[in-house]
Amino acid sequence: MSTQEKTAADLLVCGTILTLDDKNRIIENGAVAVKDDTIVAVGPAAELEKDFTVKEELSLEYGLVMPGLVNVHTHAAMSCLRGIADDLPLMTWLNEHIFPVEAKLSGEIVYQATLLSILEMIRSGTTSFCDMYLFAMDVARATAESGMRGWISEPLYDFPSPNYGDPTAGFDYVDELFHRYKDHPLITIATAPHSTYTCSPDLLVKLKEQADLHHALYHIHLSETLDEVKTVTERFGCTPVKHLEDLGLLDSRVVAAHCVVLTEDEIDLLARREVKVAHCPESNMKLASGVAPVPVMLAAGIDVGLGTDGSASNNDVDLLSEMDTAAKLHKVHTLDPTVMTAEQTLAMATRGGARLLGAEDRIGSLASGKKADLIVLDLNQPHLTPLYHIPSHLVYAARGADVVHSVINGKVVMKDRKITTLDEEAVLSKMREIAAGF
Repeated sequence: MSTQEKTAADLLVCGTILTLDDKNRIIENGAVAVKDDTIVAVGPAAELEKDFTVKEELSLEYGLVMPGLVNVHTHAAMSCLRGIADDLPLMTWLNEHIFPVEAKLSGEIVYQATLLSILEMIRSGTTSFCDMYLFAMDVARATAESGMRGWISEPLYDFPSPNYGDPTAGFDYVDELFHRYKDHPLITIATAPHSTYTCSPDLLVKLKEQADLHHALYHIHLSETLDEVKTVTERFGCTPVKHLEDLGLLDSRVVAAHCVVLTEDEIDLLARREVKVAHCPESNMKLASGVAPVPVMLAAGIDVGLGTDGSASNNDVDLLSEMDTAAKLHKVHTLDPTVMTAEQTLAMATRGGARLLGAEDRIGSLASGKKADLIVLDLNQPHLTPLYHIPSHLVYAARGADVVHSVINGKVVMKDRKITTLDEEAVLSKMREIAAGF
């Protein structure tokens, strides 16, 4: 191709390319070409440099270019509660500490706290997240301003919310979310019944009807603890999973967070209904909720993604760290070092997470035609040298601080560890001010 015949592109990202595509290609001395918000070519750098003229190039001698990480269960604004109530059982933590403090929240606090989590997520390689939290309009506002990609939902309960008040008003609030963010390039709205123990059957059904009307995800905490299963069984005569099944709510758009306490029959049921599961190992460990049977779920064909939960129960939103925990936890729990391989765990945090969110056609791997969500890690580090097996390094050795560049929807949101879309120091300063008032 002559210079005159070159195709214009906005960005060329060079390094070792981990595509995680259908062929699982790894391209040494490769490149990804981006035009607007879309990947237009993936291949050897020498070929792409001949084929494209570019406005900007990101190149790192020992750089690894890979799809951005997908965090499938967060409460981003809970960063403002990080460390406020640690070392407690779930129900004590939730009812005696978290719910009372959340009653004091405002939209502005949630906005600022969401920005704080987004800074942390971008810095540690996450480019998409699925969030459930109060004042979701402000969560969405922070997400859009930051350039992050988000699935956003407002939790509804049987009791009044500090955001919208009476539960009946929650439906109008969610309708407004759907209206305001319809066709937004970065924000997708979901519905979110908090759980089967905080929502009546009527509320659970109405929210599913609302989700189905908008072809949206139905994001719910499910079978997180033995206490939850006991409570729901006493109240409704069946477990949380069976309760949702009896109500006709289980299907492929349900994202069930945690799923720690499951029977074999329930795993088979979730697989048949194509329910998706968000696995949050560090939160489950810290709250002593138990260990979700993820290897069994994967073997049953259930799509499982990886989530961090909120920073009040983790206490971070670093998905690279979560991968390491997930892989090792299941090995020691089953006493089998072959379960939860590096490849399986990495897939849960990338393409598997995208599939869980119904977005595998757009994100989760590097291929022409997909959205340009990618990160670059610096492998020129003592803890990443030598390099024999990339997935093993990413799961067992890499750290959030190894991410140097991040691109979301074609926009460089972090370059050389500097966030380009947010004033990081201003966000940190504001959060210190907010925390002083708690």
